[in-house]
Amino acid sequence: MKELDLLKKDWQKNETSFEQVTEKDIYRMIHKRSSSIVKWILILSVLELVFWFVIGLGINIDDDFKRMNHEEFSLYFKIYDNFNYLILLTFIYLFYKNYKIISTTVSTKQLMRDIIKTRKTVNYYVYYNLGQIVVLFFIFTFISFKYNPDSVKLANQIGDNYGMLAFTFLFLLTFILIIFGLFWLFYRIVYGRLLKRLLDNYKELKKIDL
Repeated sequence: MKELDLLKKDWQKNETSFEQVTEKDIYRMIHKRSSSIVKWILILSVLELVFWFVIGLGINIDDDFKRMNHEEFSLYFKIYDNFNYLILLTFIYLFYKNYKIISTTVSTKQLMRDIIKTRKTVNYYVYYNLGQIVVLFFIFTFISFKYNPDSVKLANQIGDNYGMLAFTFLFLLTFILIIFGLFWLFYRIVYGRLLKRLLDNYKELKKIDL
């Protein structure tokens, strides 16, 4: 960013004699930075997919479903996992496609459009992942209190005890809010910073294009 600021100052000092050359230099720098940012988005999404795949290998819920006498849930969750991985791979493909397009873009207006498109794709990716956290929480909570013997026993003990019922509800709500908040913070710090840098590049390009 400091290099870009210095280049802009030099452009302003020599505006009449070197406007065209300096403008191209600024564009090339923004183009290079934008391409690098999108590449990092692609790398991070791949690493995230690998991380969740490894975590999934270490989690075995088949035994829990057997204990509930609902082994068919294993098949349902395998289908769900495969669908989820398909969606994530689609996002990764879109990130790769955006990276290749931005890397070869030669037009200022096109680069601006590509940056906006990339930002939207990343936002959809983040929304999808955060949505999955909420969906999985409610699915597992429902299955647990409906079919898990220990949870069913706890639910029967609570019965009409509204105080205990309220406590359980608040505990579960607090738990999901904490988990959701941690993931939101992670995406905000990691992807949010990259998106902000892309937005800064877009604003600089807009100044050039005027």
